[in-house]
Amino acid sequence: MSRTVTASLDLTDSRTFLAHDPFEFFAGVRANEPVYWHAAAADRPGFWVVAGYADVVACYGAADALASGRGTVLDVLLRGDDSAGGRMLAVTDRPRHRGLRALLWRALSPKVLDAVARKVERRTAGLVGAALDADTVDFATDVAEHVPMNTICDLLSVPEADRPDLLHWSKGALTGADELDSLESRNELVLYFMDLAQQRRESPGEDVISTLATGLVDGEPLSLDDIALNCYSLIIGGDESSRVSAVSTVKALAENPAQWRALRDGRVDLDSAVEEALRWATPAFHFARTATRDQLIGGQEVRAGDIVSLWNISANNDERAFAEPRSFDLSRSPNKHVALGHGAHFCLGAFLGRVELRALLGVLAEAVRGVEVTGPATRIRSAFLNGYSSLPVRLLPR
Repeated sequence: MSRTVTASLDLTDSRTFLAHDPFEFFAGVRANEPVYWHAAAADRPGFWVVAGYADVVACYGAADALASGRGTVLDVLLRGDDSAGGRMLAVTDRPRHRGLRALLWRALSPKVLDAVARKVERRTAGLVGAALDADTVDFATDVAEHVPMNTICDLLSVPEADRPDLLHWSKGALTGADELDSLESRNELVLYFMDLAQQRRESPGEDVISTLATGLVDGEPLSLDDIALNCYSLIIGGDESSRVSAVSTVKALAENPAQWRALRDGRVDLDSAVEEALRWATPAFHFARTATRDQLIGGQEVRAGDIVSLWNISANNDERAFAEPRSFDLSRSPNKHVALGHGAHFCLGAFLGRVELRALLGVLAEAVRGVEVTGPATRIRSAFLNGYSSLPVRLLPR
């Protein structure tokens, strides 16, 4: 089959969206060919790009036809099968996916989550309070990065002294200076959690690692390596996505004073505001799947074995699904975004991500009169993670 490439940007290059506006690019894709074949390169195969909301949602819901086991991030999948396939929840397919997800759900029990949520509110209030006392802060590094990492570490009962190392490795795993740097960070995280899993297997407590270390999937205990991989996934997903969502939200509030006033004056429901913050931020540009059989997607003939990338950043800004999508509207309803995924692989940490954003918005509304951006925001260099690594701001007290 002849595959015509109609869009020119290299979506595998971590520099692409430093130089190009993703919203403008994908608006053109949706208008002209919402499912297209991305050209191969010398060191990687080609793949399908799915940009329209309806097609993205349908693909997420077709877990049997579009598998996750070979990998779900283009940077990994285009270089070969993900070594964590079938072992880490995000890259595991049915039927094992059901058993592994059920075990992780037990680990994230309401009792555990409620206790952690209360800590989130106190921690957020303390960080915002400290930022109010300073003339200027970098919201990304001084505030946003401290809440999600500590939240996940609370769930895993990671000792306080180890948390700065975990934050360093987590940031390096997705946005390292080069592939070797990223690989070293990933290896450090996995080795750390293997050691912790062994300790919890011998002396379990009431935390996520202990539940994984003592639980069964399909009647068998998880290996220490598998436990470590799933802890790695929780850290990366829970830290990176929540952190960049918080930074994008504060930037949007500063740039949309009418929405900021509506939040501050209580004219916007916090739950509604959280959903718009998630849609607006869309922390992952894309996720990827591998076709298990020949099928039609958006009128295109996709063959078994083809890689299919689902672009959340485009789906969440599709004019057919969201009225005026580039308008930041905290009262938007309905708001069925895919920032947290959809279907069988819907984000396991969605509850905590929403708790963190709700706490942030609530504290800002109560304690802050205004937000001034005092310097240029620095975009993250990544083909996967969408957001900012730096946002200098001044928070004005009420």
